[in-house]
Amino acid sequence: MPSVGQEIALFLINTLFSIYISLVMIRFLLALFRADFYNPISQTIVRFTNPPLVFLRRFIPPIGKFDTSAIVLMIVLQLVELWLITLIVGQSAPLIALLVAAIFKLIRLSIWIFIIALIVQALISWINPGMYQMQNPIAAILSSLTAPLLKPIRRMLPRTGMIDFSPMLAIMLLYILLIIVNGVFRELIGG
Repeated sequence: MPSVGQEIALFLINTLFSIYISLVMIRFLLALFRADFYNPISQTIVRFTNPPLVFLRRFIPPIGKFDTSAIVLMIVLQLVELWLITLIVGQSAPLIALLVAAIFKLIRLSIWIFIIALIVQALISWINPGMYQMQNPIAAILSSLTAPLLKPIRRMLPRTGMIDFSPMLAIMLLYILLIIVNGVFRELIGG
């Protein structure tokens, strides 16, 4: 059982790394889906994530639409977080195991970002339906982020009037994907 000092260190490491990795992930996804980078929310994310990404872009060029420097930064940060956690707990793990765990954590994080974005987008649309997207910078960013998920689902679903069931179906599909990813990860570490 970890000591009080270890628990505090684990909490701080987990919180700080999770926040920053989430910001880099959101920036990566917003760039991938060509969101408005003049939006104040986007600008804030860019300011926080720019220093390491500008440095990495000198050595790691993008591949097509993919910002490979952001991917490398997320993997490295996730590896450092997992390594620090193993040090604090007093365990060791081979680098390949940490790398696999880091990649699976990033996949789960991306799924959770979409799930949370869909929920927040639905809540905002209930508060101010209609013109909410033009008036709220968060709503505009969420719309840019979730549109690639919702468009194909909206084409498949029959029209139901004023109620849009596509976010609910998207959340269900994302949660199923999360279950599959967690199952594959358990198989890898168990087998």
